[in-house]
Amino acid sequence: MRNPTRCLQTLLVSLCLLLAACDQQIPPWTSGKLVVLVPETAQGPEAEFGRELARLLAEQLHVTLETVSLPQDKVLVALRKHEAHLAAVPLRTESNPAALHFGPSYQIVRELVVCNSDRPPIKSFDDLAGRQLAVTAGSAHEAALREAQTNLPSLQWQTLLNRTTKDLLAEVSDGNLDCVAANELQLADARNYHPNLVAGLDIAPPSKLAWGFPEDADPDLLKQVQKFFDGIQQDGTLHRLLDRYYGHNNRLRKTDAAAFISGINTVLPHFRRMFEEAATLTGEDWRLLAALAYQESQWNPLATSYTNVRGIMMLTGDTADRMNVDNRLDARESIRAGAEYLLLLKEQMPGRIPEPDRTWLALAAYNQGYSHLEDARILTSRAGLNPDSWSDVKKWMPLLNRPKYYNTLKHGYARGGEAVILVESIRSYYDMLRRLEPGQPTAVPEEVSYRLVEQMPRLLP
Repeated sequence: MRNPTRCLQTLLVSLCLLLAACDQQIPPWTSGKLVVLVPETAQGPEAEFGRELARLLAEQLHVTLETVSLPQDKVLVALRKHEAHLAAVPLRTESNPAALHFGPSYQIVRELVVCNSDRPPIKSFDDLAGRQLAVTAGSAHEAALREAQTNLPSLQWQTLLNRTTKDLLAEVSDGNLDCVAANELQLADARNYHPNLVAGLDIAPPSKLAWGFPEDADPDLLKQVQKFFDGIQQDGTLHRLLDRYYGHNNRLRKTDAAAFISGINTVLPHFRRMFEEAATLTGEDWRLLAALAYQESQWNPLATSYTNVRGIMMLTGDTADRMNVDNRLDARESIRAGAEYLLLLKEQMPGRIPEPDRTWLALAAYNQGYSHLEDARILTSRAGLNPDSWSDVKKWMPLLNRPKYYNTLKHGYARGGEAVILVESIRSYYDMLRRLEPGQPTAVPEEVSYRLVEQMPRLLP
């Protein structure tokens, strides 16, 4: 006869072993590999931004980076199970129901109720009565709603699993949902594709976004992450990355974005092969060339300005002669010459300038000339900023139209502000093309801004 006590002991041991196997911890990061949870790429710019930060952290720690893509609603559970050393996803630090440890705040964004502008406006939480409000599970917006609910117990919403905020915003635009919780950057991005989206009201105080760590995270890793964020804030890297992924979000008006999307469907197909041919010759992305051409001429091969700049790439007579163009109104010839000229400008620049700054600076030179770009870089250096960074140069380029500045420079007056507008608009068109073209990699606009946290809180006392 079997001993009941012995059977129970055996069962308990087996259960303990099974639980241990299910909650097996990853090796410590000091063993040479850092495991980081990152947003799924479908989340757009915030996913790219998080992945880039994680890559830079791994470089600083001299470890191999292993990224694990997860939906937002699975991140907290994965951290509690020690399936990663940290989560490079945007988490709201103001509320912490999961008892996690937060890293330093790196960005502040408004949390909004976003609705369809074709429906009655939302001016207060009372207006949400009878409306369906949805939110992505595990998001910072859901955390903001929970905070708001402490003062407004009647506030209700539907939490949706395995859905991105971008998906939900599209459903609001299509009329399948009444409203959705999203942040200001996500709204600005979505309005390029869905101009009928509008911000109703702020849900709660703005979110201070930060990375998440298990509650018992290695104190030394926390210190290293604090050091990392201190460093990239002080040397300007954080600002440049925020500018790269979000800085152009408020450049286009709704009408600009709508016209561009219409042109993608109706006009671009006539010229796409020509852009692809020019891309093959120069190594540039054809979508960048197409974005440049749209900004210059709205893809009109017969465009002519009052200064006699002509063609789909709006070439000057001097540039056309330099690039051996016989007929600036020939679309294929113009596109090929514009692409080669952009490449020539990039090759003139110091080799130390990295991408994508090299491309943005070259586009500014395309508009104002290489000599005026160099003057703007000189002004940037005089200000103690980085002349190789577009986010720094674009602050000073508009000053080329002021005598106080251009009289101190070799090449004199220039409409530098025009170049900044051109580059920022092209960045927006380029991001939209990358997203809208099937099978291609990947970003914009109501008044929107990003803000850095002025003083980052310390992780440890």
